[in-house]
Amino acid sequence: MPKKGCRTGIFAAAILVASLGLVYLPLALAAVVVAYVGLKIVPLSHIYEAVEWPVIVLLGSMIPIGAALESSGGTEFAARAIVKLTAGMPVVAVLAILMMVTMTLSDVLNNVATALIAAPIGVDIALHFNASPDTFLMAVAVASSCAFLTPIGHKNNTIILGPGGYKFGDYWRMGLPLEILVVLTGLPAILYFGFLFIVPESPRWLIMKGREYEAKKVLSRVVSEKQADEDIAAVKQSLETEISKSKMPVSELFKPALRLVLLIGITVAIAQQITGINAVFFYAPMIFEQTGIGTDAAFSQAILVGLTNLVFTILAILFIDRFGRKVLLIFGLSGIAISMFLLAYGFSMDEASMNPWLILIGIIGFVASFAISIGPVMWVLFSEIFPNSVRGIAISFVGLINSAVSFLVQLVFPWELETIGSSATFLIFGAFAIIGLVVVAWLLPETKGKSLEELEKQLIK
Repeated sequence: MPKKGCRTGIFAAAILVASLGLVYLPLALAAVVVAYVGLKIVPLSHIYEAVEWPVIVLLGSMIPIGAALESSGGTEFAARAIVKLTAGMPVVAVLAILMMVTMTLSDVLNNVATALIAAPIGVDIALHFNASPDTFLMAVAVASSCAFLTPIGHKNNTIILGPGGYKFGDYWRMGLPLEILVVLTGLPAILYFGFLFIVPESPRWLIMKGREYEAKKVLSRVVSEKQADEDIAAVKQSLETEISKSKMPVSELFKPALRLVLLIGITVAIAQQITGINAVFFYAPMIFEQTGIGTDAAFSQAILVGLTNLVFTILAILFIDRFGRKVLLIFGLSGIAISMFLLAYGFSMDEASMNPWLILIGIIGFVASFAISIGPVMWVLFSEIFPNSVRGIAISFVGLINSAVSFLVQLVFPWELETIGSSATFLIFGAFAIIGLVVVAWLLPETKGKSLEELEKQLIK
């Protein structure tokens, strides 16, 4: 076997046995090195020369320092200081402070050395909150990796400062904004991971597994004991019906009884994408450049679009159970239509008289309307309107339609801008929003506060 194939095969085998949990990953990789040397694939002198001895010395010194901090109470002192600083704040604030402290250390230390010091602090903070340490350790891992975003946090960055024409002060313009983005985007993902350890099992799943007592315990946290008993009885009856049926083919979706719910699902799936959300996201700089504001301003406004999407998605989470799914959809689709007609009017002007602020308001209004309604609400609605027996295949079917429409809109959007112009393109998007609004207002019942069994009786005729 050629050396190249042998080298690849040995490495792949090591990764495979480590992935299967048969061998600890560091041992598997150490065995790869030994095999490479033994088979003379890599000379021992090359390995010696490749070892970064300053880093090895640094890590070797940091391990006892980290242990000393932990045994002497240093990590506990740092953890208490962070907890005291964030007293009364939510856990997300504690994680943010921990990440910022770790990032600051990674600016002057090797990222692995930073993790060795910050990890025990994260564990102590988790113990204080009686929470899983995994969430805090993940925050440390993400933050310590940000050494690569600073000019001196990693030797590679320092080396390219001169040849790349960079200055140390560029950190404030480039590295720091990226670190802030890491915190803003990393915290939700880390919190989601942490909440997975405390979120209860689905009552329906528990009943399917014969764990009725646990299901009642979960339901009793949100409804009365009497209502919990009624819900359990309804779920058991629904499950008995499902068990009596074989696996559902796709053709089952087209039966007359499912005609209404399938029409609603397809309409919402198409409306979510055919109104142009992904086209606006992916081509936002191009759209803004057409107003004559310049490339830099176009990218800045594209960032504003992303922030708008984030803020109004959070508002959708807060409002979906307060106002209901149908109300948010009607509000959002109305806003989308108005915003698209505003954009059509704005782009109908000639370049000299075009108002960039009007375009910006139209785009921001469209994204806000989408993010607070049909963007996130669609997926909640799909999990509620389809009957239990066909829910899996039904959501897959309308999801496929949703993805196909998204692909087509993104494919033809540049052609539309070039052929029929921006004004006509946004006018078409607005017309589709009006069609979706009419169908939703006419056919969709409110699903808020109703059980899956109640909705099935209402929608399946």
